[in-house]
Order: sequence, then structure tokens, then C-alpha cells
Amino acid sequence: MAIETNRWWAPLGLNVALAVLVLMLAVASLAVGPSALSPRAAFTALVDGEGVAGLIVREIRLPRTILAVLIGASFGLAGAALQGLVRNPLAEPALFGAPQAAAAGASMVIAFGLASATSFAVPLAGIAGALISIGGLVAIAGRRASLTVTLLAGLALASFAGAATALILNLAPNPYIALEVAFWLLGSLEDRSRDHLILAVPFLVVSWIMLASCAGAFRALTLGEDAAASLGVNVGRTRLLVVVGVALGVGAAVSITGAIGFVGLVAPHLVRRLVGSDPARVLLPAALAGAALLTSADIAARLIPANVEIKLGVLTAMIGVPFFLSMIFTERRMLEGAPS
Repeated sequence: MAIETNRWWAPLGLNVALAVLVLMLAVASLAVGPSALSPRAAFTALVDGEGVAGLIVREIRLPRTILAVLIGASFGLAGAALQGLVRNPLAEPALFGAPQAAAAGASMVIAFGLASATSFAVPLAGIAGALISIGGLVAIAGRRASLTVTLLAGLALASFAGAATALILNLAPNPYIALEVAFWLLGSLEDRSRDHLILAVPFLVVSWIMLASCAGAFRALTLGEDAAASLGVNVGRTRLLVVVGVALGVGAAVSITGAIGFVGLVAPHLVRRLVGSDPARVLLPAALAGAALLTSADIAARLIPANVEIKLGVLTAMIGVPFFLSMIFTERRMLEGAPS
């Protein structure tokens, strides 16, 4: 029996609405900053590129905005893909230690001066760290791991990656570089340029293709791995594609922004209420919702009055932790038989 692989992008109306929201937030992002512009002035500066406004919009704000959209989409898609693979609504790259491991890999390259911050070695190191983390989790937890085992394994890997990052910072030969890396780890898109775009985009695009190609398999996996295999799904290949795809996306994203958590958890759940439980239909809306969330957070980081710009990782954690706790309480009520 062949698995239906089409219409994983449905429903069309929701995707169009989310795409319009992302576009509106992107225009707002071009207008927000120390030198405030109206949306119309920002769009005009983007088109003609003349004067100081054109320089600000094209050279400073445009790369930052594009990165926010692309990286937010990657986190949203990665979260939806992991949830589809392990059939667990609490699955998220940060819970599996992927961002922490990616940050450790990128930090090692930067802190020890192995390559410049704009070198392809940085995202490659981040991808290697994320790949080791997620691959290790799949190997440790096993094929039929419970929620408890999966979360404990992810917590152990995340803690180990955090300790490795701390060790790297302690051993860094230059204390000023170590301090800069420590601030970078809090997550930010400040001062990102076209060079960072060139670094990230190839890995992100490959990640999207790999994860989207698993849409039909995710639908079959809702029946269990044995049933999916009987329907013609290569479960081992699907697991490999998801592990590598998430590692590529998360590793490249963290190498550019630092550690940003919970977008991959929040985005799929926001859209799942609208598209239903089919994991294949969640992928594209989750990516668009992730882009909207991270772009909104980046705008808020520039609008909140402070001596220095608020870090993105701080804002996403302030949103994500209460959301995660509410999900845990909901799961507990369901297990106890109380109405949700």
C-alpha cells in the first residue's frame, strides 16, 4: 500500500495567512532600529537603496531580517520533524541537546582561533556537534523509548554539551574572545551581515529538503514503526534523514545566532491546533510560524528599552518555558484522567 505523500503543505489558507504575516513582520523589521523608519520609507529604501536610509536598510537590517525568517523557519520545521519522528509532542531540538552541542562545536572553533567567525568551519563544527547530539539520543533512547527515557537522555546530552562549552571557555587562550563567545551564546542577530547569510543558507536549504521529503513517512509513523514498515516506509532511512536534516539546520542556525531555544517546540503546537494531528500537514505551517516567532522576537529585542540589546535567547526562553510547563501540566491532567 503506497503512502500518500502529496498535500503535506495543506491547508492552503493557513499557509497563505502565515506567509503574509511573515512578510508584514519582515517589513516591520526593516523599519525598526535606532534610526526608526516608517514601513513605507523602509520599503522605499530597500527598493532604491539611496542615501543613508538605503545603506541602513540594505546593508544592516535586510541580512538580519532574512536570517531571522530563515532560521526561525528552520527551528519550526526541525521541531515538527522531530515530533513526527518520535511521535512525541514534547520533542524539540533544545530538549535533545542539539543547540547546546552545536554551540559547543562552534565555540571551540572560535575560542581557540581555529577559524574566523565568518569561516565555513564554524557552521560545519556546529553541524557536527548537533549531529553527534541527535544521533547519540536516537542511539541511547532506542527505537521504542518512552517519553521519560527520551527526555532523560536529551537532558543528559544537553548537560554534557553545556559542560563542554564551559570547559572550552575556561581553556580559551584569549579571555576577551571567551567573553565574546559567552555573550554570543545567549543568542542574537545583532551585527549579522551578508557573509553570515552566505554561510547559513546552503545548509538551511539542504535541511529543509531532507526534512520535507520525510512528510509521508511521518504520517505512516503515527501507526507505529512496524506498521509504517509494512506500508513501505524505510524507517531507518527516515530516521537518518531527520537526524542529519535537523543537525544541518540547527547546527547552521546556532553557528550564526548562538543558542536559541523553544521556537521548535512552540511553533508546531501553535499550528497543530489548526491543521490537526497529521504530522505531514504540520511541517510547512510550523516553519512559517517559526519564522514569524523569531522575527517578532528580534523586533522586540530592538524595541525593549535597555542599555544593550536584549538577547534573542532570553526572549525565546521567557516565552517557551511557560509554554513548555503548560504542556507538561496538560499531559499530566490527561494521564490522571481529568478533563483537559
